[in-house]
Amino acid sequence: MQLTSLMKKGKTRLSLVMAALVMVFAIAACNEENTLDLSSDKGRLNIELTDAPINIDMVQEANVTITRIEARRVLDSAEVDSIHPFIELYNETETYNLLELRNGVTETLVDMEVPADEYDLIRLYVDEASLTLNNGDSYSVKVPSGEQTGIKVFIEPALQVQGGLTSELLLDFDISQSFIMQGNMNTPAGVKGFIFKPVIRAVNQTTAGQIQGLVSDTSQTPVDEAAVWIRKDTVISTTYSDTTGEYAILGIPEGSYDLYAAKEGYDTLQVNNVEVIPGNITTRNLELTPTDTTTTE
Repeated sequence: MQLTSLMKKGKTRLSLVMAALVMVFAIAACNEENTLDLSSDKGRLNIELTDAPINIDMVQEANVTITRIEARRVLDSAEVDSIHPFIELYNETETYNLLELRNGVTETLVDMEVPADEYDLIRLYVDEASLTLNNGDSYSVKVPSGEQTGIKVFIEPALQVQGGLTSELLLDFDISQSFIMQGNMNTPAGVKGFIFKPVIRAVNQTTAGQIQGLVSDTSQTPVDEAAVWIRKDTVISTTYSDTTGEYAILGIPEGSYDLYAAKEGYDTLQVNNVEVIPGNITTRNLELTPTDTTTTE
């Protein structure tokens, strides 16, 4: 699988990702010929969608229907009464299967000019969400306030969009934490449904990097569906290796992290002090050791 880079030259981009789901807002200051105009008071906004981690052993589809996206400008006291803080970025109805958006794959949502300014909040309107399990069972999930008032995702610190310069924001929508199972599929009562509590983080891509690599066993055979995550005091983001063993974690703020990989039947691997550099890809291949090391004489 070829990992898709979020960095594109010749545009000012704002990338917004959702961690099991990833949404990418890209702001670019361009004229009609796509050349930079450094004196412009507007930037171009490009929004892409991708997925982050979920336990794919039991889920076939994880769908969300997005109807509107807004961004809030940071206004000073003199502007509060005269300017509406929110600008509309997206007003359509489209359903996305988040499981198709993994390990660097993105879906473009928005490509438009926006005023050069500071933005501190994204408001995402989700009309409905649903899950389909591998056994064919489907569940519609209620979206609390997602359709009426929008899901609020704060950008900290606020994103500065400058005319003619690149500014990227990654919205990471974590499916594994956002869909909460009711019941237990391993009991006679089974799964009773799911509660939708969206967990989304916003990361300034201009100060963020990416970790990618291959998960294999001690015989160098690729290991698929291995959980891979990074920690810095708490878990920052998680993904799963694909059928070729490849993984990618996007939108990681600059710094040093501990990197982990785990799968049933293998010892959990920990790699300390993995450095993430803004605008760069850090490659770390991970080798898992089988837990059963007994031999037959």
